[in-house]
Amino acid sequence: MTPCWSLRTQSGSTIGALCQGSEPVDQQLADPRDVVAGLLGDERLLSILRTRDMGALFKLLNTRGVSTRRIATAAGIGQGRLYDYMNGRFRVEKLAVFEQIADAFHIPGALLGLARRPWEAAAQAAPYHTPLGEVLADSDDLSAMDAFRNADRQAGGGRLYSAVVRHLTASVAPRLVDGASGPVVFGAAAALTEMAGWMAHDSGQDDLAAAHFSKALPLARTSGDLPLAAHVAASSSHLALQTGDPRQAVHWALVGVELARSGPHLPSLMARLHTMHARALAATGQYAPATAALDQASVSLELGADDDHPWLSPFDHATLASESALALGDLGIVESALTYAEQAVSLREEGRARSLALSRITLASLHVRRGDLDSAVGVGVELLATSPTMGSVRVVQQLDGLRDQLSQHTTYRPVCEYLARFDDARRMRALLLADIMPQQRGGTGIDDTAHT
Repeated sequence: MTPCWSLRTQSGSTIGALCQGSEPVDQQLADPRDVVAGLLGDERLLSILRTRDMGALFKLLNTRGVSTRRIATAAGIGQGRLYDYMNGRFRVEKLAVFEQIADAFHIPGALLGLARRPWEAAAQAAPYHTPLGEVLADSDDLSAMDAFRNADRQAGGGRLYSAVVRHLTASVAPRLVDGASGPVVFGAAAALTEMAGWMAHDSGQDDLAAAHFSKALPLARTSGDLPLAAHVAASSSHLALQTGDPRQAVHWALVGVELARSGPHLPSLMARLHTMHARALAATGQYAPATAALDQASVSLELGADDDHPWLSPFDHATLASESALALGDLGIVESALTYAEQAVSLREEGRARSLALSRITLASLHVRRGDLDSAVGVGVELLATSPTMGSVRVVQQLDGLRDQLSQHTTYRPVCEYLARFDDARRMRALLLADIMPQQRGGTGIDDTAHT
């Protein structure tokens, strides 16, 4: 006997009997949202969403009672193009189309690596044991991520690192090993592990940061979230640059570019990757390739500076200006670097205290390099207002690097007077940050970061 079953809507009404191996009885009556809701616990659907194969999604809906006409109408695409997707001749690539499909069929945004969709607030009563419930549980991870990120921007990551690790250990890890975790939990684990890596880096613990990034990438790949995987690769590129390995920095930037090109197109993510590639090339003195990569970053950012991805740190014009200043400074193009450094300071929000401090350090350093000591001291005075309790070892190290630069000009009285004030502030900062400062003073060079 051929097994048959009935498909029911969320309201409980039957929309047609289906028999295995046969065509659906009444394709015109099947509501795609009801079908998707009924499949949120089905590994076939989850696998399709992990790989973002919309053609396979359309075929699955069609075999479960939704006509191709209704699929095309709901998704806002032509029926001819629908068949192209279903037959594998084309794949959906644009972020806007993924969002359109998610909204048309009520697919939770996180299952497609998208931001939480506006209609998801109405799904709060969904059972917690379903994958949709898993998405709702993930909203707690998103809230935690936002809280950590906002505190990190203002106060630095030194004292937040242990809090992030505790959240990973107590809240995320049990869901990874309970045997029922889906792609959303792996995405949350990847994003928070990557954040822990940045906080370790901000604490001056680069080996620990590298360990976190190396764990975050396979978690992101497992989640099927290619933009998140590319984002982690960009972080690895940055860390390699800071630890003096520009070749590895180039490698990770290019890995990120390939990952980003394989998933939904996020222009600001691509801008970040091109920028990291440019900085790595500049570190080895490759003028033409580095400036070309910066141009690519600028073009990408103009296409979408406000991409909304639930796990990715924003990459904006202020960050691009900061990174451009550093790359051009490495290439010895000091005047152009100075222009970008001034732009970065003017664009940087006061609420992002660490990024503003790093941008001012870059600006002051460039003034020293071009011999404008008065301007360097002027920016240095502004830096003295940086909160002495900011838990960022990187800021302390880079302030020390600026002091080393200025100490070569102590015969100039304004510099000598400024350094006396600087040293007083430095002693106070060392006392307040004694619990997170490394035993030996070390510097990584003057640097801003895309993770701001």
